[in-house]
Amino acid sequence: MNGLESAERYKIGELAKLANISPRTIDYYTSMGLIEPAERSSTNYRLYNSETLIRLKRIEQMKQNKHTLEEIKQSLAAWDSVTAEEQVSRKLTDLQLRLSELEREVKDLEPVIKQMKPRQANKLYTRLMPQTAACIEALMLLLNKGNFM
Repeated sequence: MNGLESAERYKIGELAKLANISPRTIDYYTSMGLIEPAERSSTNYRLYNSETLIRLKRIEQMKQNKHTLEEIKQSLAAWDSVTAEEQVSRKLTDLQLRLSELEREVKDLEPVIKQMKPRQANKLYTRLMPQTAACIEALMLLLNKGNFM
């Protein structure tokens, strides 16, 4: 697995209950290579980590979306092969898309904010959490619109 594994370990029965699937399904997924135990206990029980629980939920979601187990296996293999650099790149791309979406929303609000009287605008701003106000301020600066408040 990866270096970010949780210290939490689950036996098959515990994992099955948490994932809302049967222990036989976990055995089957393990035999197919869809999941793998993180380690073995001193009494030779297979122990799974919280990453496996997330993976099981992803598998079940894909099954609900009518993917075959072979398609799921290929998809998971592709996901596992993603390097840390690619993961960071994807995250940054996602953030850029969200930033663009927020910029559009701020542009949509701009005419409404400009029509407000100063007291109305100040009342609105005082209801915002400081972090929200800071984010809006940053977006306004990015859009070269000057100060928000």
